[in-house]
Amino acid sequence: MSKRHFLEFEQPVAELESKIEELRYVQSESAVDISEEIERLAKKSLLLTKDIYSTLSPWQVTQIARHPQRPYTLDYVNELFTDFQEMHGDRHFSDDLSIVGGLARFNGQPCMVLGHQKGRDTKERTARNFGMSRPEGYRKALRLMKTAEKFGLPVFTFVDTPGAYPGIGAEERNQSEAIGRNIFEMARLEVPIITTIIGEGGSGGALAISVGDQVLMMQYSVYSVISPEGCASILWKTSDKASDAAEALGITAHRLKALGLIDKIVSEPVGGAHRDHKQACANLKRALNDAWRQVSDMKVKELLQTRYDRLQSYGRYNDTKEH
Repeated sequence: MSKRHFLEFEQPVAELESKIEELRYVQSESAVDISEEIERLAKKSLLLTKDIYSTLSPWQVTQIARHPQRPYTLDYVNELFTDFQEMHGDRHFSDDLSIVGGLARFNGQPCMVLGHQKGRDTKERTARNFGMSRPEGYRKALRLMKTAEKFGLPVFTFVDTPGAYPGIGAEERNQSEAIGRNIFEMARLEVPIITTIIGEGGSGGALAISVGDQVLMMQYSVYSVISPEGCASILWKTSDKASDAAEALGITAHRLKALGLIDKIVSEPVGGAHRDHKQACANLKRALNDAWRQVSDMKVKELLQTRYDRLQSYGRYNDTKEH
């Protein structure tokens, strides 16, 4: 992992970590033992991180969800699954690299796994279009899911996208149809679907691979109908109000769990999943095991009925009619 990237609200922690690094350098070059001071500052840094992360605003959670060092789909696939064989192309137009997927095994169980992939450096981000999929990406995802259905394999999806790509080419190739088709087909797919929001769950771009029997959400991920910046631009004509929009949208895991839109919140290490990929993967594996146990023994008819009932239950309202 490259040098740790700190967000704006983490600057007090960044300053402490910088001092710790300086002391470690001095320790290696000096005969004086300053290990106790290093340990004291490390504990102070941990407590400060816990304190900051205990009072995060929705906008700060959004920043964490977008953190460039956060684990992406392939990081989770490599850690949680075995025998992964990537599959390419939608058999219509091209291979969209912003969605990756293929056959794998989860605890020895053959399955299909797929998700958005953003990319680590500039070259990879450009190739993967920053995780913003075009129609061919969603059609590739659907091809993989239909393949899983053919062979009776469960599907694991990982969501991490700002939204579907809104470019002219994507619209010409029918972006909205591709998203709508995926939602329609996933609603009636005759195998279990387990979805995890691992970073950003943005708009229809997220929905296209997140119709699931169990929907999990990493603690510091977000899931929304529109990005905070997009919402602010529409309501206030400026993206500067993104933090207000994030508050109003209700995009955090705890808010969505309270609304019944997700099933489980997966805890992240102190300071977020980007601080400790191994621990984040271990936490998610336990959650995926639990989710799999809940759907693995369901008959097809029961699975589809439960999924239908789940979709129909979305949405809450208050009757304000006067009596």
